[in-house]
Amino acid sequence: MAKDSPIQFKGTALKIIQAQVRTTDLAVLHAALADLTGNSPDFFENDLAVLDFSQAGDLPQTADWAAIRQLLRASGLHAAATLGLPDGLAAAAEAAGLPAISADALSRPSKARPAEAAPAPEPQPAPVVETPPHPAPLAAAPAEPPPRTITLDKPLRSGQRFYAKGCDLIVTAMVSAGAEVIADGNIHVYAPLRGRALAGASGDKAARIFTTSLEAELVSVAGLYRTFESGVPADLARQPATVSLAGDGEQQRLHIAPLALR
Repeated sequence: MAKDSPIQFKGTALKIIQAQVRTTDLAVLHAALADLTGNSPDFFENDLAVLDFSQAGDLPQTADWAAIRQLLRASGLHAAATLGLPDGLAAAAEAAGLPAISADALSRPSKARPAEAAPAPEPQPAPVVETPPHPAPLAAAPAEPPPRTITLDKPLRSGQRFYAKGCDLIVTAMVSAGAEVIADGNIHVYAPLRGRALAGASGDKAARIFTTSLEAELVSVAGLYRTFESGVPADLARQPATVSLAGDGEQQRLHIAPLALR
């Protein structure tokens, strides 16, 4: 493709949220979003999302896709595609601007169309280079592995968000009310957890949340969440606790238990 072409294609590393949706009922979705986001218009900060219906039960034959997109957009989430819908619903969603994709597409990196190869230069005669006897081999520099854990040692204030992509997160300072910590792996908060904590954000159901003082507004593991609008239960409030998933399949639920530190 010519460099001065009016359109060119390149691969990207955009963050795409996989939103597991189990209903197309607007009232139910609105109530769930209100619990999760507190009706904050910038909760998702204009993130793109794939609506994953693969875990949904029986769905109605029709859905108001335009209204669903608008409802999500009100929380800063822009629906871009669907996954796991029956053929009829998938066709209607595509007509509303939500094409269907396969599960493989979420883990397959995007590919850019290769540019046209430049003409090969005329071959030149190879220069004669005298090599020293017994050259010492050069050791290849080892590839630096991606971080497995990120440590945050500064307090998170209300309105701030910290995301540990592809790894665990350790927080050694307070997470204030209105602040949010997110990790694709586990979350450890060795201080009061007063805001929101979302572990297993990329779908890791084995992820957990640990804190030395549970005072959270919301906790979530792999998309299953619980809010504490009336406060954390008295037997867990301001106590060491751990949050994990319990059960299998449709019976999975959040399990919050005391954490014995002594």
